[in-house]
Amino acid sequence: MTQELLKTTVSGFQTLGVAPKLLEALTRLKLITPSPIQHQSIPVAMEGKDIVGIAQTGTGKTLAFGLPMIQRLGIYHGQGLVLVPTRELALQVEETLQKVGRNIGFKSAVIIGGASMNQQIQAIRRQPHVIVATPGRLVDHLEQGTIKLNQIKIVVLDEADRMFDIGFAPQINRILKLIPKEGRQTMLFSATMPPEVVKMAGAHLSLPLRIEVAPSGTAAAKVEQEIFMVSKELKLQLLEKLLNDYKGTVLVFSRTKHGAKKIAVVVRHMGHPAAEIHSNRSLAQRREALNGFKTGKYRILVATDIAARGIDVTGIELVVNYDLPDNSEDYVHRIGRTGRAGYAGRAVSFATPDQRGDIKSIERLIRKTLPVKALPVLPPRRLPPPSPMGNREQSPFHSPGPRRGGQGQGHGGRGRFDRSRRGPKRF
Repeated sequence: MTQELLKTTVSGFQTLGVAPKLLEALTRLKLITPSPIQHQSIPVAMEGKDIVGIAQTGTGKTLAFGLPMIQRLGIYHGQGLVLVPTRELALQVEETLQKVGRNIGFKSAVIIGGASMNQQIQAIRRQPHVIVATPGRLVDHLEQGTIKLNQIKIVVLDEADRMFDIGFAPQINRILKLIPKEGRQTMLFSATMPPEVVKMAGAHLSLPLRIEVAPSGTAAAKVEQEIFMVSKELKLQLLEKLLNDYKGTVLVFSRTKHGAKKIAVVVRHMGHPAAEIHSNRSLAQRREALNGFKTGKYRILVATDIAARGIDVTGIELVVNYDLPDNSEDYVHRIGRTGRAGYAGRAVSFATPDQRGDIKSIERLIRKTLPVKALPVLPPRRLPPPSPMGNREQSPFHSPGPRRGGQGQGHGGRGRFDRSRRGPKRF
């Protein structure tokens, strides 16, 4: 460790009250300067106070709660619990905590769906310092009596708005009621603050300090955003044009798991190494796809919103919203996958002419008008790749009819951006 590097680290994280052993880990990881959310949250969390932290994705929230959690549990003992909405995010959080804590004997367990219950039971029996869990699988363990929460001293609700959006509110309330409230520290982090999250904070946090490094719903500052108005029939040709124009890593979002699979097939047919992440893929397949995307094995990753909060890859050049998301908050999280860690990024969204109301909903949330770009000259339409079914319905080039319930309902009634119509999902 050079004296210059040590001096920079000391002047950064040490002034926030981070212990020497954790400072060494941060220096080893070349984490020198605290991000704004870390700078504001860590000193308060070190004092054991409850926090409501509002910051867009990619701003370093995991260390904002992770460093105080590891340090305080080492002093006051007990266990920590981090609740997250998706498997991918759980694995990402646990990986980050391990990086800073492994050299001081820190132990963690990941409790998520799609993984072996028996292996998770063994991990719980080893008395981990921190449990990182999705609400659904944690409730499964509670119902089977394989886990107790009476030793939990610190609770973190990460990406709280997403957990509400996918229907986890009942499970979260059930879990929090089982954790002793006396002496408990609770930290809630979210990129947006819908009324449901505000209500939960009022019910389960004690005089929380609100820390906001960007207005709720603010899109990443270094992400250049634009919209193409395009018919469904031309979307694949427009995607091919973008993939040829951009040479870096690209994340493509589809509204449905079936759409993601079809897009991935077409992208590979175009000659680009591509993987897919959605709920029809096993946990092992999703981990392989994400690791392959991180290491460069796959240049293109096609995903549903299941991945919007779990992908922490520095240097993603382009995010493509092949389909607009089901609610406007997810737009913020999707484009937050690029423009991370100080890098610039670009987000391109495809919208059909009947989705102008949905665009307006996004613009109201992010407080910004999205520029609509003219369509470029598109490549010729490709012939579909061979289908094992020999059926046009199976072809990725088949343009399906309107989905049930119609589109572009954002002007009234139970439209596309009404999250109340969707029940809970297991991730």
